Amino acid sequence: MVVALQGDHGKPRPALVVQANLFDELPTVTVLPLVSSQLVPAITRVDIAPSEANGLQAPSQIVVHRPSTIARAKVSRVIGRAEEETMLAVTRALAVFLGLA
Repeated sequence: MVVALQGDHGKPRPALVVQANLFDELPTVTVLPLVSSQLVPAITRVDIAPSEANGLQAPSQIVVHRPSTIARAKVSRVIGRAEEETMLAVTRALAVFLGLA
């Protein structure tokens, strides 16, 4: 999905939803931002290659150490879905970042 996050000057950017569907009725949604510039190897970043399924246009990284909970009104559109392998890598990185592993 594409969102406008606080601190990014409202610049729309892709983000990955990490909130369970069980909470769809909440007025907010928790996301991880994606970056396509300044790609760096880090345990809290997950690489994601562009594909038809995810709708990305350039190699990117999911920034696991920057979760944000935002108003659903700040979500503009869904551009695609992350592949299962990417979601597994995000789950593992989140567990490490949150101290659950």
